[in-house]
Amino acid sequence: MSKLKIAIAGLGFGEKVHIPAIKESNHFNLKYLYHHNKNKIDEIETYTGVKCFSDWNSIVRSDIDGVIIATPPHVRYEFAKEALEHDKNILLEKPVAIKSEEIQNLQRIAISKNLSVCVDFEYRAVPLFMQTKKLIDNNKLGKIYLIKLDWLMSSRFDPNRVWNWYSLSEKGGGIIGALGTHAFDILHWFFGPTTEVIAKTYTSIKERPQTNQMMKVTSEDVCIANLKLSNHPEEIIPCQVSLSSVSKNGRGFCLEVYGSKGTLFLRSENQKDYVHGFNLTYMDELDKVTTINPDDEFLFNRTWADGRIAPVKRIHDWWANSIIEKKPIIPGLSEGLNSQRVCEAAKESSISGIASGITY
Repeated sequence: MSKLKIAIAGLGFGEKVHIPAIKESNHFNLKYLYHHNKNKIDEIETYTGVKCFSDWNSIVRSDIDGVIIATPPHVRYEFAKEALEHDKNILLEKPVAIKSEEIQNLQRIAISKNLSVCVDFEYRAVPLFMQTKKLIDNNKLGKIYLIKLDWLMSSRFDPNRVWNWYSLSEKGGGIIGALGTHAFDILHWFFGPTTEVIAKTYTSIKERPQTNQMMKVTSEDVCIANLKLSNHPEEIIPCQVSLSSVSKNGRGFCLEVYGSKGTLFLRSENQKDYVHGFNLTYMDELDKVTTINPDDEFLFNRTWADGRIAPVKRIHDWWANSIIEKKPIIPGLSEGLNSQRVCEAAKESSISGIASGITY
């Protein structure tokens, strides 16, 4: 079968991660790129060797099979909607959209046209996360009593880091969109959906420089949340989530799970790579400590210096199979919608000071 023709919109994460992954793909042929600044088109085409457009219509009206949308969040919905209306399959970065209602509209269009829409929740494709999911599904922890997830990074600790869209909550910026979307999806995947959230968000650095002036920051850089997770109405799992992008020498990612049969730690202190550096530890009922490696079936065939490329390539492969076989994909818009609902509930709770319930 000939390779699927793909375009990429957005050349931040798109250039650093998606392009290298596609270059190793057995399924995709990267045909076009999109960048909003027409003055950079020639430069982009020179160093990528790929035809680039600054007109979105030129992309969605072309003969491609699918498009990867890795633009800033506030334009993703309109780009995705136009792509679906022109019968293109989509892979979306997260957050998928600014509002959950927008995601629901994308669902309606995709279902009506039988198109595959994947969401790049790449931690679902990381070997030790897949191994953790297997342990939980095999009841190695028994009844879950408590979950604690800390994700404490220093990416925006420097107050001189330049102001951009990430500094604006209304454009999808902030720690909830950057890490919360992943955190909530991981928790849903492992344990079940969130039914209630009570949270508080903070903006520690309230101004950032742009050119010769200081600009106001409206997005949060810290979020502390208590969640109720449940796969069954009679069983509630309490969960505490701490997110930060301003924690100098923070502990990175640390998931602690306490159950009736044992305790599990999935963690990484690597601040420079969100994927490399994880380790998984399990303690059974007799306090025996075991360091667990991923099963062979979960291992990557190849890794890169940038740890994100290998899991994103695996996501690409899942998406390609979904397109070819005309079957729904996980993670898709349903998973993106469930995560977005928790993001919105956390922000609403921070404003109101009361818990926000979530219905599905």
